Amino acid sequence: MAEWFAARHSKHAASNSTRIKEWISFRLALDHDATVMVTGLRCSEPGCPALETVIAILNDAGNQQYKLHKSKAEVVAADIQVL
Repeated sequence: MAEWFAARHSKHAASNSTRIKEWISFRLALDHDATVMVTGLRCSEPGCPALETVIAILNDAGNQQYKLHKSKAEVVAADIQVL
């Protein structure tokens, strides 16, 4: 049972990350050499939500980092449009 849950959770987490990466790549017109990393982190700072999504972009134009104060599952395309 635990294996099923872990596989299912991992599958959804991967699809959320992939979806966000595609939105970021399209929104910022990134070339194929750019690396986009999407990570869900627990935040322990005061006033910070329990989960946040951190997006890092690594490319020749310079590295960028964005934080969205919601989990990867809650991120929608409109959140990416304001970056």
